[in-house]
Amino acid sequence: MKTLLLYTSLLLISIYSSPVNAQTDSDIIKNIIYAETGNTKLLLDLYMPPGKKNPYLIVWIHGGAWRSGSKESPPLGMLPYGYALASINFRMSEEAIFPASLYDIKASIRFLRANAKKYGYRADKIIIWGSSSGGHLAALAGTTNDVKELEGNIGTHLNESSSIQMILDFYGPSNLLTILNQSTPHGLSVRVPALTLLFGKPVEQVVEIARKASPVYQADPSDPPIFIVHGDQDIQVPVNQSLELMEAYKKNKLQVQLEIIPGAGHGGDAYGKKELMETMNRFIIKNLK
Repeated sequence: MKTLLLYTSLLLISIYSSPVNAQTDSDIIKNIIYAETGNTKLLLDLYMPPGKKNPYLIVWIHGGAWRSGSKESPPLGMLPYGYALASINFRMSEEAIFPASLYDIKASIRFLRANAKKYGYRADKIIIWGSSSGGHLAALAGTTNDVKELEGNIGTHLNESSSIQMILDFYGPSNLLTILNQSTPHGLSVRVPALTLLFGKPVEQVVEIARKASPVYQADPSDPPIFIVHGDQDIQVPVNQSLELMEAYKKNKLQVQLEIIPGAGHGGDAYGKKELMETMNRFIIKNLK
């Protein structure tokens, strides 16, 4: 029994893992309601870099196998470089199946763009960043710019654009039709039930929906630049998932940079190092045009 409890604890830690939360001064506005659906208020927290006027905005999408996690304690490693950060909550798969989470994310982008002057960040170029399942949703949001069937009608700013101008994807699944074939036994123990909850059915019963939910298949020549980070020892989301997304981007002649971290697993300190944040900042400066 003790062994089972220890395994469960380690599994939850790995599922919820995200880039390390760097300590930095910031002005924080908590629990802003960006939309409502049914009886659910969808909330976000806004972190503004002190002393920086009209910064670019990064929207953070948390991980948690699509079924858990929250907007609390996002990674703040990009605030010292002058970026604002919005960390959002969205409906979990146990509450609403795909594409509800994507609809919520796009609603948050519309809200943030509509309220840019109120809060003091730029609305023209919005960056989206996520890790694990949040990395998947970030990449999917960016590769489905202007895809009407995946836009949804959540929120009160439906005339605003939900388009993303850059994607930062940390070890996210990119092809939900191949991830299970690539996975370790441990990965399968996490991903099979998680994907079944995400879609309401096993993947093999919803192949076309899983295809629509895969950034690899959504990539086209109009997509924004993407910066991908993955550890080569990730036993939950195989590094092949990021390699597939890189190849899809290259096929479409899009700007992509993949950083593979030797020895890194699924989350942990390696993803919050200053050197990585500096590399990511250089990519943003170069490609956010």
